[in-house]
Amino acid sequence: MVDGAFPATNLEKKTMSHRIENDGFTLQNLMQQVMDQNARQADFLVPTNQAFYRSYDRGDSIQSEIVLEGKGGEPTRHLNVNGVAFDQIAAHANIDVRTARRLRDNYTDNWDGLVNKIWEKEPANRMIRSHMFGETHGQARAWLSDKFKTYDNQDLLESVLPSLMESDAEWKIVNADITDRRMYARIKSEVITGEGANVGDLMALGLGISNSETGHGSIQIFQINWTLACLNGMQTENRHRKSHITTARGDSETWGILSDEAKDLDNRALSAKMRDITRAYASRESFDRVLDQMKQAAADIIEGTYTQGAIDQLGQVLKIPKKQTSNILEGLIQTVGQAGYENSRPISRATLLNAVTACAHDADADSVDDWQKLGGDVLNMTRANWQAVSRASIAA
Repeated sequence: MVDGAFPATNLEKKTMSHRIENDGFTLQNLMQQVMDQNARQADFLVPTNQAFYRSYDRGDSIQSEIVLEGKGGEPTRHLNVNGVAFDQIAAHANIDVRTARRLRDNYTDNWDGLVNKIWEKEPANRMIRSHMFGETHGQARAWLSDKFKTYDNQDLLESVLPSLMESDAEWKIVNADITDRRMYARIKSEVITGEGANVGDLMALGLGISNSETGHGSIQIFQINWTLACLNGMQTENRHRKSHITTARGDSETWGILSDEAKDLDNRALSAKMRDITRAYASRESFDRVLDQMKQAAADIIEGTYTQGAIDQLGQVLKIPKKQTSNILEGLIQTVGQAGYENSRPISRATLLNAVTACAHDADADSVDDWQKLGGDVLNMTRANWQAVSRASIAA
């Protein structure tokens, strides 16, 4: 099962004739990356007892590969295993990933033998998602269940683009990334703007889309509110997720026996749903509701002057490690120097919200969403949790 390339002509027309880009990273660049990847993409459904695993020393590291012996006129294929696929191979064998890496690096022959023995004695059908660099060589980028529902980056982009193009919001891309695990794209409106928590705190409506072709989470469309002074992004409760594979046994078994035509029809229905959800999240009404919430958050102030105590308590409420909690203090220092928050005293819940979302600027691509979601958690914090944070600012 090999996917075809994303039609370049249609995408070029869409991106060149509409303002959905900024002066740095453009949606056209993102599209080009998606097209390049899809041109190389190939999926192989393989019984594990018909695959062979082996590793070799590259001098600076140990590289593993999966060998698929050619049958029925098909060539033998060699797929180098990347870090994502390696971790999934270890997890599927019920071996701790850190132990698996140590075995591969220090006891290579034993590790290879163990993997092949498990594949032989415990056969299972797996989907190998790969990028091919020729007919016989490529990279295995995911080792997944054969029930994995393929809905790829090109599918998501094609489903949301029409709604964005029809909108009068004048969308521009803020940032986008394609990692080994996920694709992310975050955009903001040039015209759907308003004042948030304080005078001068200008905000803009934004949207985000995210997808994983390698089994790292669901297809997502979510609403973002951008603070324009610093481009901190806070994700609201407006979020839609669709799993690539259901946990319901009956549904997953049904997916496994569907024809390619039926799967295509199912994906078309999902694309239509994503299109309509995008249109709803791009509305002025939903943005205004968040602006009202920001004003309410500005009215919630911490009671004392012991800021560190409030931040420590906030970290406990958000259930994040101490190291990440310390990042919020740095974010607070940035926040009190920006428009709408200059020398803000007393510190409010809105101030702390921006301190949390500021941490996303220094996060790796796969962690940006986590900080933006935490900002939404601060906005929607219960009264009891806020009182705990506020009172922790009173030194004992």
